[in-house]
Amino acid sequence: MDVLMVGSIAYDSVSSPAGKVEDALGGSAVYAGIASRFHANYLNLSKIGLVGVVGKDFLESDIAMLESQGLDLSGLEIAEGKTFRWEGSYHGDMGVAETHDTHLNVFGDFNPKVPESSTEPTVLFCANLVPALQAQVLEQAQGTRLSMLDSMNLWIEIARDDLLSVMKRVDLIIINDGEVKMLADDDNLVRAAKKLISMVGCNSLVIKKGEHGVIAFHQGEMIALPAYPTELVVDPTGCGDSFAGTIAAYLASGSGDVSKDELREALVRATVTASFTLESFGTSGLLSLNNDAFAER
Repeated sequence: MDVLMVGSIAYDSVSSPAGKVEDALGGSAVYAGIASRFHANYLNLSKIGLVGVVGKDFLESDIAMLESQGLDLSGLEIAEGKTFRWEGSYHGDMGVAETHDTHLNVFGDFNPKVPESSTEPTVLFCANLVPALQAQVLEQAQGTRLSMLDSMNLWIEIARDDLLSVMKRVDLIIINDGEVKMLADDDNLVRAAKKLISMVGCNSLVIKKGEHGVIAFHQGEMIALPAYPTELVVDPTGCGDSFAGTIAAYLASGSGDVSKDELREALVRATVTASFTLESFGTSGLLSLNNDAFAER
């Protein structure tokens, strides 16, 4: 297994100034998986796997679509009940979603089970989950090159100690600028980043700044990149997950210790990939992405 993604699989209903969509396939594992699979095709990676849970209402056509993308679904659990659903909107600050309704459904009882064939992927990505579940995943699997995770402000507020504990078990952490400041209790981003690295001992800290780009700290060195500018902002849902999935795929194509230049290249590709996600509702921007369009950006 080259990359293993563990996260949510959902149906999203989203509205923005560009329109709206109902029950569109989404979730962190889906966005990360599709993005990772796109890059895997030209990086000569063979297996990208998903671990997640859906309900009996999950459409056969969506399973077929994920399989057609070349994703390994041996870690997909189909449980009694309904699939996780989220409803939200974007207006004004397009970087912030307003949540209108959340139904965890079967995701509320998610107990991730990594298939035996997938316990040693080259890269393991624990997407945004309760830190205790991320810890469960890390007890079952470890990336042979690196393990990485994403998180959110909610877990900082209600499970800070668990989050810091699981962060100590991975090599690369992806969070946004506000979350770094919350965790380190410091309003200066660079100072907060250095504090967090000293707290958890990770090799790489990638800090998402939305339309202001990304800053990464890697073994004492800093990388700063802008976001790809686009005037077509339709649906930011999944941008962070497609960003992370791209990083996972690119780093899975290498070996040995990750270099600063390698991480920089992964971040460039991740930033461009996220810009395509942004320009369409749901996963359609990723699904229609081709090598020529990607290379042009």
